Amino acid sequence: MALVAVSLVAAGTGQLAIAPDEVLGSIMRRVGIELWPLPAHPNGDSALWTIRFPRVAMAVLVGAALAAAGMIMQAIFGNPLAEPGVVGVSSGAALGAAAAITFGLNFAGDWSIALCAFAAGLAATFLVYGVSRANGKTEVVTLVLTGIAVNAFAGAGLALFMFLADQQSREAIVFWQLGSLNGSRWQDVLVVVPVVLAGIAVAFLLSRRYDLLSLGEKPARHLGVNVEGLRILSIVLVALLVGGAVAFCGIIAFVGLVIPHLMRMIIGPAHRSLLIASTLGGSVLLVLADLVARTAVPMADLPIGLLTSLIGGPFFFWLLRRTRKKAGGWG
Repeated sequence: MALVAVSLVAAGTGQLAIAPDEVLGSIMRRVGIELWPLPAHPNGDSALWTIRFPRVAMAVLVGAALAAAGMIMQAIFGNPLAEPGVVGVSSGAALGAAAAITFGLNFAGDWSIALCAFAAGLAATFLVYGVSRANGKTEVVTLVLTGIAVNAFAGAGLALFMFLADQQSREAIVFWQLGSLNGSRWQDVLVVVPVVLAGIAVAFLLSRRYDLLSLGEKPARHLGVNVEGLRILSIVLVALLVGGAVAFCGIIAFVGLVIPHLMRMIIGPAHRSLLIASTLGGSVLLVLADLVARTAVPMADLPIGLLTSLIGGPFFFWLLRRTRKKAGGWG
């Protein structure tokens, strides 16, 4: 209900104000449902279906994808500090997208940038996972430090592509670094929908195994879980979800860290319900963040990645301190 209410308000808010009942009426008329008479805005339908609804739909999908990816990362690494942006998959995916933009790759039409983002995000995730794993364990400190190194390398790669690119491509790469839902189209939404739905569906099927993995690697193996196989499949899922999300919206940090951790504190560690709650919470957060991004400053569109980082940065610092105090230090 919260997601529906927030989406209706977000769709109706902007330079052209449209009341929530008028937004709902537009949707019902479009799908051919006339259960009760609802008012119509004289100029609202065109703005809603051309600009507002694609943007809200993209926010819902991207928020759900990033939150689900964060939950998967926390499940397979067994710690609350794991997040796609922290371990480099977001910046890796953006680097792949920047390469596609700079060199004008168009080998798969509308999917070209998304496929490049997916491949680069997958490579970054495997790199971080491989380096941070030692003696059958994944150390939190090594994980975070390796992610920082990958993020730094990706940042250097983005700077290099900006140097090599023409003016139009350079502006597109800056867009990737800041993150924005501005300009979302139905064509983009239709590309992202199957990627996100497929990733979340597979994560839902794996949720029971994540519950067993939370008991520890040895107990999980004794209960029949192929731990390494589960981690590899999960890494592919994370790259799929994040690659699909950033392919059209750029880097949007910390959603995958903040939402799954908050949901875990509220509803507990059972991963099936945690996945559902995280995807819904991620969608709500990103719809709200996008609403603030396009309304906070008149006649301007703030980068949505800026807003999520303003929220997530302090939260990550608090979580880092809280984890260190509980562990009694990292030494």
